[in-house]
Amino acid sequence: MKILMVLTSHDQLGDTGKKTGFWLEEFAAPYYVFIDAGADVTLASPKGGQPPLDPKSDEPDAQTAATRRFASDTEGQMALADTVPLGEIDPYQFDAVFYPGGHGPLWDLAEDNDSKILIEAFYAANKPVTAVCHAPGVLKNVKAPDGQPVVKGKKVTGFSNSEEDAVGLSAVVPFLVEDMLKGQGGQYSKAADWQSHVVEDGHLITGQNPASSEGVAEALIKRLKAEPSA
Repeated sequence: MKILMVLTSHDQLGDTGKKTGFWLEEFAAPYYVFIDAGADVTLASPKGGQPPLDPKSDEPDAQTAATRRFASDTEGQMALADTVPLGEIDPYQFDAVFYPGGHGPLWDLAEDNDSKILIEAFYAANKPVTAVCHAPGVLKNVKAPDGQPVVKGKKVTGFSNSEEDAVGLSAVVPFLVEDMLKGQGGQYSKAADWQSHVVEDGHLITGQNPASSEGVAEALIKRLKAEPSA
């Protein structure tokens, strides 16, 4: 199994003067699900190199078993510091793609043409496309082979409007993930705020929030192990 993880390169939280980036737990938990399942994991980002970490996700109250494991994982830290530029990635070398969230992807990956081409290639080849929390926002400009939005008619989830309100950033983000998914014809569903919620529809797997990250990764591994090509 070869899995591509795509992280954001964006570190500015709108015009607030604060920093953003990827959410540590949403990277670390899936990363170890993949590693422990024996997958070959490649990390990429639009700019390559070290992707920016959302500082809030590194605070003591945001730590989990996976983030603590990563803190002592020198090999994993070296891989994260040297992500491959997205434009250099050949999607045909991978079995699936996973996008961790954090607010950063709403600014860069949602508009990134390399990311769009990559997801469309995975989707057209019936390879799993997976994203958690804010990362379903990367599907914003992605089209299915028939030219329709990739989420149209699909069961999907992502960071909810009520969760964005709870963190006080509804007026800061460039768009609300829930509204975008619904606006493009997605059959959006959600659980209570901060509760795990994973939705599968064909080769599209999405998770609502940080608590969903491990579940999305486990669903991806289960799907890959069930497919002869994996």
